[in-house]
Amino acid sequence: MGTNKRHRLLIIEDDLDVADMLTAYFRVQGYDVQTANWGEDGVRACQIAPPDLVILDIRLPDIDGYEVARRLRTSVRTSRIPIIFLTEKRDRSDRLKGLSLGADDYITKPFDIQELRLRVRNALRRASMGPITNPVTDLPEGALVDERLQEMLENPNWAALLVSLLNLDAFRERYGFVTSDDILRAVSLMIQNAVRDTGTPNDFIGHLSPTDFIIITHPAHVEKMAERIRSRLEQALDYFYPLKDRLSGDFGQRKLAIRIKELRATHGPFVDISELKDAFLKR
Repeated sequence: MGTNKRHRLLIIEDDLDVADMLTAYFRVQGYDVQTANWGEDGVRACQIAPPDLVILDIRLPDIDGYEVARRLRTSVRTSRIPIIFLTEKRDRSDRLKGLSLGADDYITKPFDIQELRLRVRNALRRASMGPITNPVTDLPEGALVDERLQEMLENPNWAALLVSLLNLDAFRERYGFVTSDDILRAVSLMIQNAVRDTGTPNDFIGHLSPTDFIIITHPAHVEKMAERIRSRLEQALDYFYPLKDRLSGDFGQRKLAIRIKELRATHGPFVDISELKDAFLKR
């Protein structure tokens, strides 16, 4: 595991066969493992001795996994414990409900045990790094984005968009930091809404730079997604300027603009994420 610390996992699962299998597997991988078969028991175990990560089934015999997650997230003692949902529920609404409660990941049954192991490892790594998000938009950046790009490159069928907000420096010099940060937040929300409307809950949005947004999605969605983002942002950019400047057409030396670049697995091969970033950021 690359560290002397033995991470502690709590598996909250009422299917005894699944619980025993996961316990045996993760103990062989070097983890300390505790199990609970009821939701109330799982919450109590977390309060007594918070684990490093919880693998949580949604369908439990007393309270469901959503309620378990809600209680963990609303308690100061357990609010930062990574949670991976393990469930038979496949509907988009179920995934969104789990993620809205602060789950770190979501695996549907039947699952690939190797994939679950990697997701556990990645969630623990993220937790050890602390918050890795942009301070203005609260979207992932840095190591967390690199991790997702690496996962993407290992997938034979991927697509990604780079959405760049151009000329923000010139805008900031004229109107100030507060207004430029408001623009970044607004652009971030419009991108997230467009991705939500045209993509899937598995899509990822982060930053390659403060003004470059990276979106990882499925090739089937990328063209519609790019068009939706372009349409929404291009309609909105002028309204970020004060009314008097919009009416006079005075946008300064360089006007805010959007550039969208698409890459797919078929555009490669890409040796590593550095080569992928170079391909994205090459103007």
